[in-house]
Amino acid sequence: MAAEVSMRGITKRFPGVLADDRVDFEVEAGEIHALMGENGAGKSILMSMLAGVYQPDEGEIFVRGERRSFASPLDAIDAGIGMVFQSFKLFPSLTIAENVVFRSEPTKRGLIDRAAANRRVSDIAAQYGLAIDPTQRVDSVPVGVLQRVEIVKALYREARVLILDEPTAVLTPQETERLFDVLRALKSDGRTIILITHKLGEVMAISDRVTVLRDGRNVAQLVTAESSPAEITRHMTGRDVDLSTPPPANPPGEVVLDVRELTVAGSGERESVSDASLTVRAGEVVGIAGVAGNGQVELAEAIIGMRRTSDGSIRIKDRDLSQSSIAERRDGGIAYIPEDRHAVGSAGTASAVDNLALGHHRSAPILQRGLLSRGAMVEHAKRLISRFGVKIASPATAVGTLSGGNLQKVVVARELDYRSPLLIAEQPTRGVDIGAIESIHRELCEYRDAGGALLLISAELSEIMSLSSRILVMFEGRIVAEVPQAEATEALLGLYMAGHEPDEPHRPGTFAALERRTAQKGAAQ
Repeated sequence: MAAEVSMRGITKRFPGVLADDRVDFEVEAGEIHALMGENGAGKSILMSMLAGVYQPDEGEIFVRGERRSFASPLDAIDAGIGMVFQSFKLFPSLTIAENVVFRSEPTKRGLIDRAAANRRVSDIAAQYGLAIDPTQRVDSVPVGVLQRVEIVKALYREARVLILDEPTAVLTPQETERLFDVLRALKSDGRTIILITHKLGEVMAISDRVTVLRDGRNVAQLVTAESSPAEITRHMTGRDVDLSTPPPANPPGEVVLDVRELTVAGSGERESVSDASLTVRAGEVVGIAGVAGNGQVELAEAIIGMRRTSDGSIRIKDRDLSQSSIAERRDGGIAYIPEDRHAVGSAGTASAVDNLALGHHRSAPILQRGLLSRGAMVEHAKRLISRFGVKIASPATAVGTLSGGNLQKVVVARELDYRSPLLIAEQPTRGVDIGAIESIHRELCEYRDAGGALLLISAELSEIMSLSSRILVMFEGRIVAEVPQAEATEALLGLYMAGHEPDEPHRPGTFAALERRTAQKGAAQ
């Protein structure tokens, strides 16, 4: 039998970049196939050609043995191929059902039949365990629901092959498990899943086979059950990768960040952040764990000055910055890696030179006699691009054309290079490959050992647990627990994150009592 999808000798060039170089890629019907590689290895570009977004310069595409050529995503979906992109393609002001049926609306007497659309979307969602309300507006639902909407949208158009690009990058662990249940149900129904991801644990848990790209070439095709994370990593990077974190070189020093009773108003009655107090010392990493939407982002934005506070104080060393502007807080010693690298962390149409100079343009060597030195800006960009391994055609390239992981490297490089006393890092390794994770973790540890204070917010519990000396857990806008690294486990943190709050802040030995209370609650229910 012919493969469900076969791509042969696929080559794609962009100005100054050979994205894919004679790539062969084959997927069997009814399998979950992982496509892996470092940032810029050509994964998303290869799948975008299969989905009709780009056309290959060379090579052939076969779907169920028939040679096909896709001039647009509409051509690909007609052939049964749908792609869910990292950045969702949805209309915020429309309902879920309206987004799903757009351009393929059911009609009745010449008019759009909204009731039929709602029923059809509900039926598809129920069939595969995708919990969505078709009548909700897209701009009112969390990101995990948006992921499901994109999948339903592809299934509504009868996609037999579903391509998911970094589908868990913005999902909580619980949402990831629900997504995997959906993918298994799709596989049981005979659908074919292609999963672009950097997360080795997920690949080992969900995939049947793995294809690895490196520098635009196919370097390995593996049966997942017969492989290992170490083997896949070696194919991806060409070397062994060590994600172990060295302990701090010195004990924590003076308090750098002192937040007292901080409160941030929410959109409804509940406050986004309620009475939060924390400290971060020089040479210390304090992690914040929590399910998305429980106030972590609002807390970070309040500290940097992007969000107004209704109560509380923020001090950097001996300076009260509670009423200061963003620029004054930056000058006062705060660097910031935001969660949204596109909308907040970078200017997509500007070059890497300009993006990497942001903030540094107020001082030498970039600022010389009151004027910007273009030569110094270029040298500054080249240094950081080399240090962080950013894959880019040239420093003059617009950063909006970079892969998500390479754009993340640009943002992390710029903020670490400030050498500010405090660094707030939100999801610093989201969407980056395992080699880049190793590099970013190393840079963060070097920052810590040089006396920097790091407030780390991450959806990856393994990252929080490996880097942090202390872990704070947020639930519904409140800091409900403080756990030393030595006592932290995913099970313990997960209980706090789910709202099983102890009667007092976490202390050694309270885990057993917490488990007992959780069991008692379950029995009572």
